[in-house]
Amino acid sequence: DGVIFVSRAGNAAGVNASLRIFNSDGGEAEISGNGTRCAAAYLLSAADRENDLTVQTVAGVKKLKFVVRQGNEYRFDMHMGKPILDAPTIPFRPPQQVAPPIVGIEIPLADGTAKRATVTSMGNPHCSIAVDNFDWDWRACGRELERHPWFPNRTNIEFYRVVSRHAIEVRYWERGVGETNSSGTGSSAAAVASILNGHTESPVDVITLAGTLPVRWEADGVYLAGPAEIVFHGEYLV
Repeated sequence: DGVIFVSRAGNAAGVNASLRIFNSDGGEAEISGNGTRCAAAYLLSAADRENDLTVQTVAGVKKLKFVVRQGNEYRFDMHMGKPILDAPTIPFRPPQQVAPPIVGIEIPLADGTAKRATVTSMGNPHCSIAVDNFDWDWRACGRELERHPWFPNRTNIEFYRVVSRHAIEVRYWERGVGETNSSGTGSSAAAVASILNGHTESPVDVITLAGTLPVRWEADGVYLAGPAEIVFHGEYLV
C-alpha cells in the first residue's frame, strides 16, 4: 500500500534506523505500525541478527522488542506511544470546542446523516466508528470521512465491531490508500476507541482480514504485537 525508505545508521541516542513512509497517493505518512515492523524485519534479515530495535519515524522514536523468528517471519512487540486525545494536536477542528477525550462526537455527512465517532491520533489522525456489522457501504463512508473538513490533515478511519470484552473486528479505510486488509496504527486507535467507549478492556485482540493483532493499552502507552514476513529480496536500479 506504499513505500518505506530505510536509512540504517546507529547514533548516540541508540536509534538503529530512520524511516520515511509514503502512501500510494504519494503523500507522506507520519507512521505506519505494520510498515515499521516490516522495516524492522528487513533490518534484522539484512544483518542476520535477532535483537530489539529503535526506529526514528516522523511521529517520533519507536521501540520494537524482538520476540521470535520462525523461518522468514519475525515477530515484534512495538511500543506505539501514548494515544493523542486532544483536538488541536490530532489535529481535529470541529466548529465547536471539544474537551478530550473526543468520544461520541457526531460528524455530519453530505447526505444529511451523521456518524458517531471517537477521534484520536497514534502519531497520525484516526476516526473510529463502532458498527453492528459490515453489511453496508462503509467504504463510501470512509472515503467521505477521509477528506472531511474537520480533519485538516485528512484522517484514517476504522469501523469496528465488538466481539467480546477483549476482541474487536475491524475494517479500515486508510488516508491516501483506501481500503486495506490491516493497519497497525488503525488497530491501535480502534482498540483505544473501544476501551474509551467502555466496549472492551485491555488487552484487545484486533481481528483484521489479514490476521489478529494483539493490542495492549498500558500506563506508558499502547503496545502492538504482530509479525512481519520477508517475502522476497530485490534490487531497484536507477
